[in-house]
Parts: sequence; structure tokens; C-alpha cells
Amino acid sequence: MSSSISRLCRLFSNNTPIKKTPPPQILTKPLPKEEKTIKQSTPPPQILTKPLPKQEKTTKPSIPPNPSLKDLINIIAEEKNLTTLVENFKKFSERRRFRSQHLLYEKTINRLALAKQHSLVEQVLEHQKKFDNITKEGFAMRLISLYGKAGMFDHALKLFYELPELKCVRTVKSFNTLLYASIVSKKFDETEKLFREVSLKLSIEPDIHSYTFVIQAFVELGSFDSAVLMLDEMEKNGVKPGMITFNTLLSGYNNGRFEDAEKIWARMEESGLVPDIYCYNAKLLAFVNAGKISEAVEIVEQLGNSREKPNRYTYNILIKCERGEVRVDWVQQELILNHPLVGCFVSHCGSVSMWESLVNTCQIILVLHAGDQFVNAKFMTRELKVVVDVDGRE
Repeated sequence: MSSSISRLCRLFSNNTPIKKTPPPQILTKPLPKEEKTIKQSTPPPQILTKPLPKQEKTTKPSIPPNPSLKDLINIIAEEKNLTTLVENFKKFSERRRFRSQHLLYEKTINRLALAKQHSLVEQVLEHQKKFDNITKEGFAMRLISLYGKAGMFDHALKLFYELPELKCVRTVKSFNTLLYASIVSKKFDETEKLFREVSLKLSIEPDIHSYTFVIQAFVELGSFDSAVLMLDEMEKNGVKPGMITFNTLLSGYNNGRFEDAEKIWARMEESGLVPDIYCYNAKLLAFVNAGKISEAVEIVEQLGNSREKPNRYTYNILIKCERGEVRVDWVQQELILNHPLVGCFVSHCGSVSMWESLVNTCQIILVLHAGDQFVNAKFMTRELKVVVDVDGRE
């Protein structure tokens, strides 16, 4: 046996060149080659950046040979570069039908204004003066309004005074548009000044809209007394206030001056006007913000018995006043669940919520958490079969 083992040892020692066996370098040698090949095959940065300009070019809207009005509108809507957008807008404005697209003008100016590109806004609107439309007061009113919405009231005022040179007759309509521009550009301090000076200088007799804009400016400034005085002046001059005028004044409820606002409410009813849902919402919002929950609930109950019914905004005030925060301690859930605007009720299936949901017709979805909710859910799903049970982990 020992001789056999020694023979095997000699055999292995002779046939197995241990010293000649390649070291681990056999495994490691290909690695540098692979690294080299990887490095050689790695494209330089310029190869990666070349496709980008091509992608931009493919996304740019192309102008067909004979574009229709719809084509032009799509080109304006899809253009990403604002400078190109303005160039195309000015070029397309040569078409009379294009200039009649009020909504397109408003969307384009709003887009430029949001980007703080006021110089581009000026390019677009100043370019419109070359067309004969500017002799029409309606077209000029649109430009004044757009300047106001872009927060460029100085330009709106300048255009208003230029209208005679552009052969456009100014009336109380363009005057009211100028007042509106001061409101939307938040130049509330300028509104009454314009009302006094411009109407006197141009012998323009203010109408119901003129007075209402001034009242709105006073309300925005928090000067409720001045707003009421303007209402007095309005009636004294033979201009009867309308529902919008009173709705604007009733926003004074949010100043906490409930007694004064109630006087305005009574004054509105004495003039023969019936309060609409906007009046009720103004009062409701004020009560909710002031924490007068019982008064807020009474308003909702009054709406249930009147011809004016709660709308979506009414329930938004109750449920998530200001950024989704519930600011009331209690509301009548039955009124909310029974309203046609409520599509379904997502409930944890507590005992109170269970019975409140059962007496209403809206759909019910249960998302359970703990306690008696699981027993209640089984009763409603297996016995009554009136709800859908959703796994709380979904």
C-alpha cells in the first residue's frame, strides 16, 4: 500500500507542473484589456450631446404652406420658445380672423406675464395698434384689459389716452375697462383717482359698472366705510345698484363688521333685489372665518328652504375653508351627504357615520382602522350589502 501511494505521489509530481501553472494573472490579464476596450468604446461627450439639438428641432411646430386658422392656433399653443412665440403671434396677427381670437390673446399674454416677460407682452400688444381694428372701441378695450391682467397698468393708462390719436372714440365702456385694469393689476389706490379725474376731464358719466369697480377697490383696501359712501353717492346720482354691487359690498362681512354688513343686506332687500347664492356664500364665509358656527349652520338651513340652493363653493367653505383645513367644529353631515354634488362618502365606519350614511342616498366606501368599525362593516357589507369594503393598506 505504501509503495502504491509513493508511486501516485511520484506520478502526480512528474505530470503536474505546479511551478509552471499560470498564476492568478491568467484571470487578471483579460481585465485590463476589457477596461481598455471599454474606455475605447466609450463615446466622447460630444456624441451624447449631438442628438439633443435634433430632438429640439423635431419638437418645434412647423408652419404648413397654407396654414388654416386652426393650424395657426396650434402653432402658438405648442411653441416652447417665447421669443419665437411672439414673432409668430405678430406675424399671424396680420390675419383678421386671427385677431378675433379673444381667448388666444388672453392665454398668450397670461403665459408671457407669468414668465415675467413684460417686454414681450408689450411687443405683442403694441403691434396690434397698426391694424384698423384699433379704431373699434371693443378691440382697444381688449388691449387695455390685457395690459391690466399682465400687471402693466401704466401701459393700459397710456393706451387709453392714445385712443383719440388712433381714431378710436372713448366712451364709458373703455373708461370702465381702464378701471377694471386698475383692479386686476392691484392698483387699488388709483381706481378712485381715475374715477374722479378721468370722468370729469372727458365728461364721461359713470354707470353702474364704474361705481361697482370703485366699491370693489375700497373693499380690497379694507375701507368698508368708503365703499358704503360710494354706494350712497351712486344712489344719489340716480344710478341704481345691482346684485353685483351688493355682492361686492357684502364681502365686507369678512372684516368682522357684521352689523354694518347686515345693514347692507337689508338695504339690498329694500331695493327689491332677492339675495342669490353668492350673497349667502359671502355671509357664510365670514361666519366660518369668525368661528360663528351656529350662525353658519343657520345659513345652510335657510338655503335648504329657499329657491337658492347650496352649490359646490358653499360646501367647500364648510368642509375645507382655506387650503383644505377644516375650520369648523361641527357641520350637519346629513346636509352634505344628501347633496347631489356629493358622489360618494369615504367612511371609517364608526357608529355615528354608519347611521348618517344609511339615511342618505350617496354611495359609501369603507376604509377601516380599529374598534367597532370592523363589526359595523360586516353588518353593512354582509347583511345589508350597501357598501364596498376597501383594504386600509391599499
